Amino acid sequence: MKFAFAGIDFLGGVFEGLLDAGWTPVKLFTRPCDGVYDHNEVIVARARSLRLPIQLSRIRERDIEALQAEHGRDWALVVAGYPWLIKGWKGRAAYGLNLHPSPLPTGRGPYPLFRAVLDRYETWGVTAHVLADGFDTGDILAQEIFALSPRESHETLLAKCQMAARRLAAGPLGRDLPNRWKRSEPQGDGSYWPRATDADRTLDFRQDIETVLRRVRAFGTVETIARLGDARVFVAEAQGWQERHAHTPGAVVHRHRRHVVVAALDGYVQLTRWSPVPLAEAGQIGR
Repeated sequence: MKFAFAGIDFLGGVFEGLLDAGWTPVKLFTRPCDGVYDHNEVIVARARSLRLPIQLSRIRERDIEALQAEHGRDWALVVAGYPWLIKGWKGRAAYGLNLHPSPLPTGRGPYPLFRAVLDRYETWGVTAHVLADGFDTGDILAQEIFALSPRESHETLLAKCQMAARRLAAGPLGRDLPNRWKRSEPQGDGSYWPRATDADRTLDFRQDIETVLRRVRAFGTVETIARLGDARVFVAEAQGWQERHAHTPGAVVHRHRRHVVVAALDGYVQLTRWSPVPLAEAGQIGR
């Protein structure tokens, strides 16, 4: 099966999984990335090694028409980690599908991984579904569910999703898509989770240690935000312990080199990897 891939490195393993299943790529649609949290250098390098055409601008109907003119209708549009809604593929491609990092219909939306950790889900998953007119609402083609740990972090959950997505691509999608397509199942009612805000990322030291550290784990290297006195910092890593004390929650009670200990409701949080918020961002943190 020929396929055009729309995505970035986030779920780039889907591209490799389809190659493992014997599919033939014809084009890469990707987007500009900031190189901090969003990356596409791996998938772009892979496409260049295969001499594929690469498009950074948003997919328009004329782009799909051009693929139809070159390849007929015997190709699939595969989306994984692409932010824009894609229309106009029906009648021009044999298949249009998206891989989403949630157990749909739960967790529709741009990036549900943070909340999966924050809300202490015991299981999570990755879902392949038909491209529809609404984000993440199409009929389900395949799904893989896996367990989450009570100490799950953003990074471990991300790795689990990436590995599951590649398995889906190399297995049920890459080797059995026509049958999966015929047996696809409607999602029914679900939930849409909007993009996380800076308020979602902000640590509240009036809370207990477990709640504070869960938020740190939920955002991981994407970083939470904390106030230290009059300054704000990005926090990538922290530990903590329970201990009775008389300090005001949020007070800095100890410093050693780059480690800072902050009082919380029922103990202390030690910030072990953090960086100051640049002055240009201090008024509107939006990383």
